[in-house]
Amino acid sequence: MKTKTIFSCQNCGYQSPKWLGKCPDCSSWNSFVEEDYLAPSSKANQKSALYKEGPVLLKDVNIKESSRFKTGILELDRVLGGGIVSGSVILIGGDPGVGKSTISLQVSNQLTKQGRTVLYVSGEESVMQTKLRARRLGQSQEGNLYIVNQTDLSLIVEYVKKINPEVVIIDSIQVVFEPGLSSAAGSVSQVRECAGVLTQLAKTTDTSIFIIGHVTKEGTLAGPRVLEHIVDTVLYFEGDRFAIYRILRAVKNRFGSTNEIGVFEMSAGGLQEVKNPSEIFLSERPREVSGSVVVSVVEGSRPLLVEIQSLVSKSNFGYARRRSQGFDFNRLSLLVAVLEKRIGLHLESEDIFLNVAGGIKIEDPAADLAVAVAVASAFREQAVMADAVVLGEVGLAGEIRSISQATLRINEAAKLGFKHCLLPKNNCKNLHYPKEAIELVPVSTLRESLDVLLSLSSRQAGR
Repeated sequence: MKTKTIFSCQNCGYQSPKWLGKCPDCSSWNSFVEEDYLAPSSKANQKSALYKEGPVLLKDVNIKESSRFKTGILELDRVLGGGIVSGSVILIGGDPGVGKSTISLQVSNQLTKQGRTVLYVSGEESVMQTKLRARRLGQSQEGNLYIVNQTDLSLIVEYVKKINPEVVIIDSIQVVFEPGLSSAAGSVSQVRECAGVLTQLAKTTDTSIFIIGHVTKEGTLAGPRVLEHIVDTVLYFEGDRFAIYRILRAVKNRFGSTNEIGVFEMSAGGLQEVKNPSEIFLSERPREVSGSVVVSVVEGSRPLLVEIQSLVSKSNFGYARRRSQGFDFNRLSLLVAVLEKRIGLHLESEDIFLNVAGGIKIEDPAADLAVAVAVASAFREQAVMADAVVLGEVGLAGEIRSISQATLRINEAAKLGFKHCLLPKNNCKNLHYPKEAIELVPVSTLRESLDVLLSLSSRQAGR
């Protein structure tokens, strides 16, 4: 057996034969660690055993009807694109305490209720601790759910071949190690090698594998970026660990859309599905307060009504501050510039703070008009009427551009009792919506939008 000494960057996985102070790939400093790479013949034999099937013609490949199965958790099935694909590898990441292990144990329980065999590999908790957590979550003790506390990858592969489960859960990839590598568990070489072996195991045995991954302080998955390239699906849990709501988002999905999200509520019994997220996000919305605007955004096929909050105050420093949470900071700066240039608002000496209530992150351009209206409302100290929804994309000339899926957004607003909907003029054609429940107000410019909202507000106040 031949030992090779290399230096690996612990941030991106770049390898060098000598130590470097700065990584030439990711530009991080002091991230290289010496590792001894041992390539035993047994590992080569193990990999060669995985590649038994030869190439076949695409027309000769038969797709089984049972190639995708439900987890029993509707929000998770939506994010996955309709369920778990047999032989797929799913990576779940998130902050500590956000609910990664909780939802994995809940998925195990739901699958065993369907008569499926599940192997739960817990590398961070003992079997007794896992049993106590399952009891706390109120899960059934029946079914083919196997639990093992193991971090040796070679033994885990043997367990999978012996039990032949339909789903395997690895908690977590950072504690699993390959005995053939002398580096510590969690290093770049260990994570990359273990993920590669598990992926090949899933493809050759038609076993679906869930891999739980830790995240860094920047919020990205710890380990090399190749980890996200190897797997089929990457899911991220969003939300503060001290908050009750969690958002599960797919950032990569080879078998479905990456625009879907799942909304959960953390309770004593685990993660509970939120059937109507729009009502939850607006439940604590203040009334008759400046800087508060409601917008309907679309995440995949789901419309969500969220509240945009803005606070504008005089700056006490030499420069004005701009802060945004849940909305792109560069987009906010652009909209503030449009308000200054096209509307004439003097915001150069004002601190502007923007927040999307509920902890959700918005990337939908249809929220531009709502953000601009919220900033203008907070600056002028004039409240926007509470039963109005604002939709539209704002251009650099102050024009309001059309948006996608307008009918879906309007119907969601009407369902929750909103009476007015401000939207681009070009979207007011061939719309199917309840005309007796909601009034459409078409606008073409940002100035017109502000004038209309202020007149509607004053008309409502005079009633």
